[in-house]
Amino acid sequence: MPTSSAGPRPPRPPGSPARGTSAGAPAGPRRPTAPTGAELDAARDRAIDDVLGPGLQVLFCGINPGLYSAATGHHFARPGNRFWPALHRSGFTPRLLAPAEQWELPSYGLGITNVVARATARAAELSPEEFREGGARLARLVAGIRPRVLAVAGVTAYRVAFGRPGAAVGPQEGDVGGTPVWVLPNPSGLNAHWTLERIAGEMRRLRETLT
Repeated sequence: MPTSSAGPRPPRPPGSPARGTSAGAPAGPRRPTAPTGAELDAARDRAIDDVLGPGLQVLFCGINPGLYSAATGHHFARPGNRFWPALHRSGFTPRLLAPAEQWELPSYGLGITNVVARATARAAELSPEEFREGGARLARLVAGIRPRVLAVAGVTAYRVAFGRPGAAVGPQEGDVGGTPVWVLPNPSGLNAHWTLERIAGEMRRLRETLT
């Protein structure tokens, strides 16, 4: 499993919660205040920062930010998304991280980006051209930072972005930006076909190839 030897932690963005817990505070992830309806509406088409660092073992790649994520600035932030619980259950993180703690990920050799940067209420609002353009951008990003594995969380997005209609969940034959690719299930709560345990199992399969 990746350890904190992956490199120094990036600086904590202004306004984000301090790392760890303060004296007397309960352990575990904090639950931020949910965005209002107006804040969700205002977040449409917004992009959020990638979570990157040196020497990444795995760069996780979502489809695109939802409005909840864009409003908070945190990836996979909507309640009901299984990304963070699956990441912990698979052994990638020693504890369950909250979305607001995403800046801790590079200390475990992990990062997050998206195929398409533009936030929408549903991925179905994205055009095939946006996916292809996002795939080209992703290839450039990966070629520059060279993570050990690119893990795309959404098989349909991967198929469209890279013109690989036969792709299935699991390791892929081709690469992106010179980096091996592993396709994971979409962790959105709307993807009811995949349970939390099954998503965590696929992440665990990926993690075991890194040891």
